[in-house]
Order: sequence, then C-alpha cells, then structure tokens
Amino acid sequence: MLDLLASLGWDAARDLEFAPYADAAVAGRVVRVDRSAVDVLTADNPLRITPAATTGPLAVGDWIALAVDGRQWYVDALLERRSAIRRASVRGDSAPHLLATNVDVVLVAVPAVPDPRLALAERLVALAWDSGATPLIVLTKVDLVPDPDGLADELRAAAPGVDVVAVSATTPGGMEPLRSLLAPGITYCLIGRSGAGKSTLVNSLLGEDRFDTTAIRDDGKGRHTTSFRELVLLPDGAALIDSPGLRGVGMWLDGDGLDRAFADVADLATECRFRDCSHRTEPGCAVLAAVEHGDVDERRLESWRKLQREAAWMARRTDARLRAEEARKWKAITLEMRRSRRARP
Repeated sequence: MLDLLASLGWDAARDLEFAPYADAAVAGRVVRVDRSAVDVLTADNPLRITPAATTGPLAVGDWIALAVDGRQWYVDALLERRSAIRRASVRGDSAPHLLATNVDVVLVAVPAVPDPRLALAERLVALAWDSGATPLIVLTKVDLVPDPDGLADELRAAAPGVDVVAVSATTPGGMEPLRSLLAPGITYCLIGRSGAGKSTLVNSLLGEDRFDTTAIRDDGKGRHTTSFRELVLLPDGAALIDSPGLRGVGMWLDGDGLDRAFADVADLATECRFRDCSHRTEPGCAVLAAVEHGDVDERRLESWRKLQREAAWMARRTDARLRAEEARKWKAITLEMRRSRRARP
C-alpha cells in the first residue's frame, strides 16, 4: 500500500520529515475539504475526519500526521507545504485564500473558444510561479477552431518559458499531448475560468465521467460545474487536483511570480536609465523602446502594469492588517500586565 503514498507524491524527504511522528501516527494526504470535515487518503484506507480548531485551516494537497485518541482520529501535525497556490480572497479580506498545496505543476486551462483571454492566462501563470510550482498552459477545445497552432503561439508569446499543449477531449488521441507529459508521483493542479473545459478534461484523463459537465452559456461565459476541490489519482499514477472555475483571480504574490511571468519585460526594466522608471514617459526607458520597436506587445506591458498595481495594493492592505494585529496583541499583553499588578497583595 506504500505505492499509494508514492503515487500521491510521498518521497524520501517526507520519510525524514515524518520520522518524529512515525511511532504513534500514520501519514495521509488531504484529498477534499468540506466545511467541517476533510477526506484523507492513507496507505491503509481513506478517512473522514473533523479537524480541531487549533489545527488551522487545511487545504487539498496537505500532508498530515494522523493519530488516534480512542476511536477518534485527529491531526497530530501538518507537514511542510512545499508549494501553496493562493489568491486574494473573493470577500475582499486582507488575508489570502488558499487553493491547494504541495503542487508540482499547475495546469492553466485556457479555452480556444471564446477567444483566449491572454491577460487572464498571464495572471494565472504569475499565480502558478509564485506558488512554487511550475505552470503548464493547456489550450482546450482546439477541435472547435481552424488554427489551434496560431492560438498556441499567442499563448507562448504571453507566457515566455512556459510550455503550451493543445488538446481536445472529444477527438480520438486529442488528449495525448497532455497525457504523455503526466508522470507518476507528480501532483498537478488544474485551474482556469469557468467554461474552460476542466471537468471534461479530467473525465477524459480518468477514463470515466466522474465530474459533471455543462455547455457554456449563450454569452460565452462558463457555468460552474465543480463546486469543490478534489485530488484524484489518474490511471497512470499521477495525482490531479481539480478545482472550481475562477470568475475572478485577485493577485496574492509574496514571491517572484510576477517577475517570472513577465520575465521579458522585467529583464528590460533593469536596463532603463532611471532605477525608479515608471515605463511611461521617462527618457532612456528600455521597456518603452522595446514596445516602439515591436519587441514587446503594448497589451502585455499594460497587463504587467495592472498586475503590479494590484499586487502592490494587496501588499499594502496586508501590511496594514499585520500592523493592526500586532497592535491588538500588545494591547492585550499590556492589559494583562496591568491586571496582574493590581492583583498583587
């Protein structure tokens, strides 16, 4: 049964990390999170547990140490998150929304119809790089367009250094470009907007209709068919996390994801005459020169500016939240010290 853990991504480094808990706990991976319970796969059997509030929020993809108290399983430890896909909360909170963890490759699903939204693809690629995983763009529904190669080239231009594969879940052999890249023991996470064909893609890889699918709306917008994240094992031994469609993807970046997604523009920015160049009107701006000469698309430059502004705004909100939390903590400590002094004889 250890082969099951290996297929889920368990390796020698996890063995060492788990060693302090091995005598009294078993290892498991979170495969689904509901409001009050999580589903976990272990080497012996699947479990459904209710984590304690002190455990903290768990995410699909987490590795945990599980111990038993009487007949009740509980989370003894959360193992290191080697990668974490986060986005800004849809509620506007100044804390991130954790989508999935311990992902090796993020499959960015981009539908061929309606026309691919390059700005959204750039946003998702930045999110993937920042998580610590490697992005791979999957151009779906290519059987519905006359020139899939041209669309794939547009995506490659919008995501330098990122591989792009074109697939069709309804054409014989249409999934082979992606299927041939999937490897046992590697965890993939599929993200994209509603209507990108993610559920159809997962069903095709599984070889069964496990997830519901629907046609896109008349206005070209997708419908949500997947309402939760779930990790499934594919027949070839790879692990795949399917996720609901993203109507909006707020940027939550605390690494180099944006610079990696826009490496062509970021590299040019280092050659500008002024270190604080805004790349708008300054003389000696290498970025503007590249746009003028046709080396960088103006649309791509504007997309970079927009994501920079959004990431900076979110960083300021986060800093304000952390400062407020720190102030509340020290206020509580001060009040407790005063109470202690008053209670002394």
